Amino acid sequence: MKMERKLAVITGADGGMGTEITRAVALAGYRVVMACCNLEKAEMKKNQLIKDTGNRDIEVEFIDLASLVSVAAFAEKICARGEKLTLLMNNAGTMETGRHYTEDGLERTVSVNYVGPYLLTHKLLPLMGEGSRVVNMVSCTYAIGRLDFPDFFYQGKKGSFWRIPVYSNTKLALTLFTLELADRVKERGIVVNAADPGIVSTDIITMHLWFDPLTDIFFRPFIRTPRQGAATAVGLLLDEDAGKRTGTLNASGHPVRLSKKYLPHVQQKELWNRTEEIVRKWL
Repeated sequence: MKMERKLAVITGADGGMGTEITRAVALAGYRVVMACCNLEKAEMKKNQLIKDTGNRDIEVEFIDLASLVSVAAFAEKICARGEKLTLLMNNAGTMETGRHYTEDGLERTVSVNYVGPYLLTHKLLPLMGEGSRVVNMVSCTYAIGRLDFPDFFYQGKKGSFWRIPVYSNTKLALTLFTLELADRVKERGIVVNAADPGIVSTDIITMHLWFDPLTDIFFRPFIRTPRQGAATAVGLLLDEDAGKRTGTLNASGHPVRLSKKYLPHVQQKELWNRTEEIVRKWL
């Protein structure tokens, strides 16, 4: 009798790190749903990954994290299968060059990097249980993030738009979501952790917009390939040891000691409640 493969959902699975995460999970024998918004690109990546891994159980489904109706529709499609979900990788991310608004009235970076993943995770939780893992892709920039409510949701930050602080704010929100969710679901045997990939050369950063030439020369040795950037998340999804810890931030394959201000962060519960209010009609 053929053993049923375990199910994994990976957002942004067609990006630089997303492809590497999908490759590792497929090689580990999972059935993978690549949740992507560019179907043409995703199908090409899927075909290549099937060829590379020999795992034919890889499929593409549409999701647009900048649209809560799209996130809800994707989640409902997965829930309708009634299968247990073993791995959820919230990998998709964006760094907008200007202030753009979604159909829900949210700032676009905030929706894609935080509110969308929050809603998606909530809606898929009923499929998870003992041994399921959620991994959120964060960034070391969470440390410079700040959450000014309600501006965070609708503007990304207080005052004028600047992409790096807005991005950092979304990564702080996703980190706090990781910590809060881990606490809420640990009784069910679900582990929730965050991965910081370091500075990775992917579509999200165009080097010249980040650094001046001198800094670029200095930083270049620290820039990781997508495979190196993906390694921490892959470990959290697949390593046996990683299944024994929850509510941790991890970098270079190891848990990071968080400063006291995050344990818990004063805005952690407020962030959760405000986000729940925004997505309530989709829950």
